[in-house]
Amino acid sequence: MGPLQIDVDTGPDRYRHWRIAIDGPVATVTMDVAADGGLRDDYELKLNSYDLGVDIELADLVDRLRFEHAGVKAVVLTGVDGVFCAGANIQMLAGASHDHKVNFCKFTNETRGAIEAATADSGQTWIAAINGTAAGGGYELALACDEILLVDDRSSAVSLPEVPLLAVLPGTGGLTRVVDKRHVRRDLADVFATRTEGSKGRQALDWGLVDAIAPRSEFDDAVRDRALARAATSDRPDGGAFPLGAVEMGVDGDVVRTANVTAELDRERGAATITVRGPAGEQPATPDALLAAGADAWIVAAARELDRVVLHLRLNETAVGTWILRTEGDPAAVLGAELLVDDHPDHWLVREVRLLWGRVLRRLDLSSRSLFALVEPGSCFAGVLAELALVADRSYMLEGTWEDDDDPPPPAVLHLSAASGGRYPMTNGISRLAARCWGRPEALAVAEATFGKDLLAAEADDAGLVTFALDDLDWEDEVRLAVEERASFSPDALTGMEANHRFVGPETMETKIFARLTAWQNWIFQRPNAVGPEGALRRFGSGARPDYDRTRV
Repeated sequence: MGPLQIDVDTGPDRYRHWRIAIDGPVATVTMDVAADGGLRDDYELKLNSYDLGVDIELADLVDRLRFEHAGVKAVVLTGVDGVFCAGANIQMLAGASHDHKVNFCKFTNETRGAIEAATADSGQTWIAAINGTAAGGGYELALACDEILLVDDRSSAVSLPEVPLLAVLPGTGGLTRVVDKRHVRRDLADVFATRTEGSKGRQALDWGLVDAIAPRSEFDDAVRDRALARAATSDRPDGGAFPLGAVEMGVDGDVVRTANVTAELDRERGAATITVRGPAGEQPATPDALLAAGADAWIVAAARELDRVVLHLRLNETAVGTWILRTEGDPAAVLGAELLVDDHPDHWLVREVRLLWGRVLRRLDLSSRSLFALVEPGSCFAGVLAELALVADRSYMLEGTWEDDDDPPPPAVLHLSAASGGRYPMTNGISRLAARCWGRPEALAVAEATFGKDLLAAEADDAGLVTFALDDLDWEDEVRLAVEERASFSPDALTGMEANHRFVGPETMETKIFARLTAWQNWIFQRPNAVGPEGALRRFGSGARPDYDRTRV
């Protein structure tokens, strides 16, 4: 049997693990996991435990609530009575390949971040109503919400038992969120994270692990009151919908294709060339026109399709380590499509489009792949697509045009706009341009002075916006050698190097989660104390105690 192929395409009519009920401004999202609904058939998702498939549905649900239910201003997240969520399924983790475990943690972290962003940026506050056990990833799911209410029934508890039970870390930022977000005292956090039974009722409230407790007889009313109070502070409209529909993607051998994005795989060189095509035809210039055009409008469709292709490559093509980013189209058309975001920034739907592009670009930032951008004649690295050149670890721009072409296209241009001035911030809260010029304010001023200009290769090079400006004679060899060189290096060393270089400057809770958690969990997932034949993850549930190598490193 070949490796598991993971498809992130889903929708409400295909959810197996989630229920949504909407009552006025409040949506209630209930986690009700189908035990037989795992991605693999060698485990059961008992006790509302989850795998990547459950989280794929949740990620889709978070996006659809933002776009398809404008009138929803608060979201109550709860579980089946008595079991809020038992966390990530242990049998799934024990039997998963190393890359699947790490990809699972990264995707789940991104989904938790999307929940927090819905609260912070979209006026759609998430509230966790813990009506039973919330263990491990279950409590981490609650931690992504802005408020946590716990039923006080002497049995319901919150816990992070991964360290004592499994010899791993809470995989979706639990340790960081406890101290950085909820401001739990570090000594109490130490006790909490090493106590398998967790904390209940009054202690959970006193330690800051939850925001409120209520007896079961009063719990539903308390949750509803909090949700309505938060909804009253939202700036979202009282109604409206923008149906997203499905993202159609085809995979034909080594080619992955959507309407606006294509990825062509070169397995011999371990590379994928990802081409984003710019808009064709008239694009919506007002929110009403966007509502009429629907999710096929380029400004929405291109973002969703790029995200889908990136996730496909990340989850299913782990040996393809270099992504070459290209664009095709008219730079003016990209800028024209983005005028909608410039001219109507406060409209709820336009705001969601902007935030969607931000999430997609951050997904690229956080992908453990070498990213090269090729700015060639016929490309459209302008506006939001210029961010693809700034995402890249290296960028190559052709000087002039193709000399051997009978009808050569005009020379390539790079066109930065307000989009590169912080509209789509990285996880560290700064723009990619600011990251590129970190610690060099004069270089940032030079770069910002180019906003609104079509820059030829020499001009982009002088402004410090591309790595190399090459002529037609050198282009093919230089790009080929760069890709082949990348394939000769250790992928582990490259992942570490790239992450160190990309995320300069300030730290945020999100950068801490991805940097500390991903690096340490990646290492722990390879250590025998966790995944060895006598490790805790393998022996969990067997009755046998794990055998640890006691060396601290």
